[in-house]
Amino acid sequence: MAQCLFWLNFPTRRYKLQIMMKSHDCEGAQGAADPRVAAIRAALDSYCIVLVGMMGSGKSAIGQRLASRLGLRFLDADAEIVSAAGMTIPEIFEKYGEGYFRDGERRVLFRLLNNGPMVLATGGGAFLDPRTRQRIAERGVSVWFDADHETLLKRVRRKSDRPLLHTPDPAATLRRLMDDRYPIYAAADIRVVSRDVPQEAMVEETLNTLANRLPGMTLGAHRSIKDTQLIMDHLAQRPNHPSNTAPHLENVRVGLGERSYDIIIGSGVLAQAGERISAIAPGAACFIVTDSNVAAYYLPALENNLKARGVRVASVVVEPGESSKSLATFGRVCEEAIAAKIERRDVVVALGGGVVGDLAGYVAASLRRGARFVQIPTSLLAQVDSSVGGKTGINSPQGKNLIGAFHQPALVLSDVDTLATLPPRELRAGYAEIAKYGLICDRRFFEWLEADGDAVFHSKPEQICAVAVSCEIKARIVSNDETEQGDRALLNLGHTFGHAFERLVNYDNARLVHGEGVAIGLALAMRFSRHLGLCGGQDAERAERHLTSLGLPTRISDIPGWSFGADDILAAMHQDKKVEKGSLTFVLLRGIGQAFVAKSIDAGDVKKFLQSQI
Repeated sequence: MAQCLFWLNFPTRRYKLQIMMKSHDCEGAQGAADPRVAAIRAALDSYCIVLVGMMGSGKSAIGQRLASRLGLRFLDADAEIVSAAGMTIPEIFEKYGEGYFRDGERRVLFRLLNNGPMVLATGGGAFLDPRTRQRIAERGVSVWFDADHETLLKRVRRKSDRPLLHTPDPAATLRRLMDDRYPIYAAADIRVVSRDVPQEAMVEETLNTLANRLPGMTLGAHRSIKDTQLIMDHLAQRPNHPSNTAPHLENVRVGLGERSYDIIIGSGVLAQAGERISAIAPGAACFIVTDSNVAAYYLPALENNLKARGVRVASVVVEPGESSKSLATFGRVCEEAIAAKIERRDVVVALGGGVVGDLAGYVAASLRRGARFVQIPTSLLAQVDSSVGGKTGINSPQGKNLIGAFHQPALVLSDVDTLATLPPRELRAGYAEIAKYGLICDRRFFEWLEADGDAVFHSKPEQICAVAVSCEIKARIVSNDETEQGDRALLNLGHTFGHAFERLVNYDNARLVHGEGVAIGLALAMRFSRHLGLCGGQDAERAERHLTSLGLPTRISDIPGWSFGADDILAAMHQDKKVEKGSLTFVLLRGIGQAFVAKSIDAGDVKKFLQSQI
């Protein structure tokens, strides 16, 4: 038995999950000699066998034995969620509700499905979500364990971990769930009748069915899910059914006591701005801060949306780029907000990328000594990083973000539809911040990006998943360390290098945008960690290879017109916010997903390393 260690995320806490699994090289003699196994493994290639069906249908028990016979890994999605959350599924349902659980379940499954071949058991409600069904169709073959009411009831009565059956009449509830779900389960690729017989007999029947059906099936991204007209008609009769609700919406909560707030992520979120802002600030006026690029696309629609809700609206448009994060622009925006009679209980709205968010947030923190603030990030970088956590500020000629305040938003609305108008360069730059989260503390997430990172540039489901997971990681860190006294400094991985480069090119976006600086900084942080003997060369090369494969720069020489030396970079680094008593602080790594804060790094070591990189 080989022991594998995975890190998992759920919207509350982070835990280690140890999964005991059999190695691919450890097939039993029976499996190696069974021609069915060879046929199934050849047909699967790198795809997954995904078990779906009702609670008690045998997905976990039969799935484990099936995986053993096939020499494949077995994963149980519910078990992973429980371990990641540090609480049972009934506790999750009770504390956060079913919708919250389903959001986390969907994101876990999106990542697990990239790690085939394997046998994966899903929760009873997972297959109801059309996004999950589509992802299963792209990544594997779905097998429905179809059990009758009597068999299911006999099995589930022996367990207390079924929150949907905590009703006065569990039998009737189970029947209703079956009526709702069975037409949807029927969309699965393969059906196996789960009977009340010894489990080994069910494994044999499942092996026979797979061996007969799989070799003739087509698997992969070009295969479409088999949602028949019967299923669509069934769902049309239930407008409130989970499978028929509006798609592409996630909710991540930043837990800060009375100042907690939601991050709403999805498609069409911008059109909900008036409704959602009015809900958190009834009767408040809104002062929108945006730049001229974003204003051309989205300002009129946002203004009209707010006015339709009876909201008084004023706006100011600044120039795009880092030059607007200046004392002069900050003063002008403050004066315009005061002239618009924006009061403390009104709302400053940031509509744009990271520059607009930082500027508008600092205006909100300062206006009448603190006005309310809503972030509507329109760039990938802002959606996954700068819009979350309450860091606001402007630049000084001496360095980036040296003037500012911690001022948390009351709401973040991230609409991935706005990413369609981003130039490819800006989209790639934002991706660097996504990769950063995997490198900091989530090797599993980084592996998901390695397998599917390119899809983040063009597929809304992957964009939503990547933004949501990034926000979950940042939300958890911010909740534990709001003002960067400890672990929040981990979020600066790559930024000590990147900010120095930005300053030296005088924040010239034609030469270097922030995300590009971060990408180079991430690669340098990995190489510097290797230089100090902290990190293996294989992980450093792997991180650089991934960033390069998606078109991001990873070398100082990638910055156009670079002419500065190690001493210049060191001087710029000494203006970094994390400098303490004149000593440099870096975020370094012991490997992918294992970042830590290293204080009082010797400047001589840094200079020697930089000289080797220029």
